[in-house]
Amino acid sequence: MSSDETTKSTWRGFLPRGRSALIGVLLVAVLAFFLGGLFLGQGAPEASSSDAEHQHAAAGSEEPSVWTCSMHPQIQLPKAGKCPICFMDLIPIETGDGDDELDPSQIRLSETARELARIETTPVVRAFAEREIRLPGKLDYDETRLAYLTAWVPGRLERLYIDFTGARVKKGERLVQLYSPELIAAQEELLQAKLTVESLNQTGSSVLRRTATETVRSAREKLRLLGLTKQQVAELEASGERSEYLNITAPAGGVVVHKNATEGMYVTTGTRIYTIADLSQLWAQLEAYESDLPWLREGQELTFTSTAFPGEQFQAVIDFIDPVLDPASRTVRVRAVVDNPDGRLKPEMFVSGVVSSRLAAAKAIPGGEDESPLLIPVTAPLLTGKRAVVYIEIPNDEGPLFEGREVELGPRAGDFYVVKAGLEEGESVVVNGAFKIDSELQLRARPSMMSPKGV
Repeated sequence: MSSDETTKSTWRGFLPRGRSALIGVLLVAVLAFFLGGLFLGQGAPEASSSDAEHQHAAAGSEEPSVWTCSMHPQIQLPKAGKCPICFMDLIPIETGDGDDELDPSQIRLSETARELARIETTPVVRAFAEREIRLPGKLDYDETRLAYLTAWVPGRLERLYIDFTGARVKKGERLVQLYSPELIAAQEELLQAKLTVESLNQTGSSVLRRTATETVRSAREKLRLLGLTKQQVAELEASGERSEYLNITAPAGGVVVHKNATEGMYVTTGTRIYTIADLSQLWAQLEAYESDLPWLREGQELTFTSTAFPGEQFQAVIDFIDPVLDPASRTVRVRAVVDNPDGRLKPEMFVSGVVSSRLAAAKAIPGGEDESPLLIPVTAPLLTGKRAVVYIEIPNDEGPLFEGREVELGPRAGDFYVVKAGLEEGESVVVNGAFKIDSELQLRARPSMMSPKGV
């Protein structure tokens, strides 16, 4: 007999034969299980009760903590670890009954949570907000220094003494020779009135002399209105001979920037012949954005540069800010007066202006002792488009306490915002970590940046 057959026959001796024998074995096994549990359970209830009390006491000794992610506040886990989204270290948020006594806009963090969130604060200060405004533009003629030579009487242009633009002229210089029948008649009228006065001086009629004298005065005024100067009228009376041509002189000195007529041309009253510009003073026509307007005021000094003179700065003074916004460029025209005694600067030159402005509590000022406004760093407010929320740290002995507050902001000044309302000088405002505090308030359904009234 083989070894396998011997093993099988041995096991057959231990196994019960028949169905009744199998049932008996199962009953014995069940009975042995219950008896073992009975004996093993003696003395155990006392120990298990003690362990339960110990575990309950240990659980009550520390408050449970919730761990969340500073970048993904929707993540809340019962223990420390990594954020499953960004793998940043989780921040512990202690949950206790102490927050029930706080205002809905307030939150208390542990020192550990504050360090992990890297929350930083800085005091609200009162100081003048300063900013440099850059204004592109170009130079233009000073319209108050433009002179126009026009025909005061109908006639024909016999000669133009200045026949090209760009010529420099002096005030009183002869520019045009005009032939006018109306002017000839006015001269004759003055000469005849003068003869009448001289003849009446030999008679004793004072009424006639007074009438003739008044006629002479009227003839002189008529010639003046037709464009003759006092000197020309005096020369006419002295010579006693009328002139067929009238010489029209320059009304101001400067540069001829436009020549609007030609020789032999017939003109009527009011026809423009020359345009003369005094270039010793120019206008800088600059463009300012809407956001720059709070920083600009008439009377402010500015400096500007031109590509024609690299490295050189010129001075100007703002004398006008256009009350109407340009709908195409969305800018406002700012005009500054520029002194140009040597004529180096030319109209139509492109320039780049810079205004250094200080903003007081009420307005931009070029100088003075106005009240300075409140300033906070640009990293402090959380902006939603309609609202601005900041978080301030409230001095507290029980731990870091922060409160959300809605503020009214003024214009931005570099790295600072002007605060119009909502803060007081000296309060500590959060400049780093404000969004993390706001996220925790959102998770707790309290007033926050996006939910002013909470949930």
